[in-house]
Amino acid sequence: MLLRNRLLFRNLTSFLPSPSPPPKSVSFILSFNKRIAHSTHKLPESKPQVAASRATKQPMSERARFAKTVLFVPPGVDPEDVTDEIVLPGSNIVLGPYAGHSQIKEVEFVKSSGRVKDCPKDNRPEFAILGRSNVGKSSLINALVRKKEVALTSKKPGKTQLINHFLVNKSWYIVDLPGYGFAKASDTARTDWSSFTKGYFLNRETLVAVLLLIDASVPPQKIDLDCANWLGRNNIPMTFVFTKCDKMKASKGKRPDENIRDFQELIRENYKQHPPWIMTSSVTGLGRDELLLHLSQLRNYWDQ
Repeated sequence: MLLRNRLLFRNLTSFLPSPSPPPKSVSFILSFNKRIAHSTHKLPESKPQVAASRATKQPMSERARFAKTVLFVPPGVDPEDVTDEIVLPGSNIVLGPYAGHSQIKEVEFVKSSGRVKDCPKDNRPEFAILGRSNVGKSSLINALVRKKEVALTSKKPGKTQLINHFLVNKSWYIVDLPGYGFAKASDTARTDWSSFTKGYFLNRETLVAVLLLIDASVPPQKIDLDCANWLGRNNIPMTFVFTKCDKMKASKGKRPDENIRDFQELIRENYKQHPPWIMTSSVTGLGRDELLLHLSQLRNYWDQ
């Protein structure tokens, strides 16, 4: 129980300036054991004597049960070996042996594409960033690469209307996709954006995972839940990236960690398995390095 309590408290509350003590228990977190990204490679095999000895352990330890039902355990990590030290702060993500170099040294804008078939064809792995308009997609990209003008930021939602590829370290892509739910766009424009974005998800073989951005400063939004459910139904690997986790409302509303809890309670209604999640802030830098480490292990496993 010590591992369970320490992880839950650390991941959800200690990274936010909280006016009140953290809750004694958290019951909203779901089962995690998501298959990683389009890869047909098998997980690293355990040594026979190790596998046999572990198979004889009955019942499963509390530590392993917690890891399998609450955390995102990547390939190469046995649930029995999980400790709180290898769980990335502000997330449910376990750091495994595929994690490697994660820092961004250079980034360049490659192209904007209006059709999936016009996207780069060099077979480099890529991560698509998706979210409701004004959720902070461009700000997150800028924070990740530590450049102010890599992705266009604007106070006018809906600025991104194409599939934008940014090449990172000459080896992998960040893909900025059009935001959904922009109320001022015409119905025709919204339909077109949705159509080619879905086509990208269903036909892009180099897509490692979708980073689905969720605004933690507001209550759960139906449009975000609908998007998550569509991705889930189509077996598109995703990570929930909660943005604006630095924002606090003194007089009304809920804290970001409370909104995150509410969002995951709703996700549980339709998900038996839940994607990894992480808390971020483009203002304070919260979650930046941890998210890059998460991307590195997904990318390195995909590359095997």
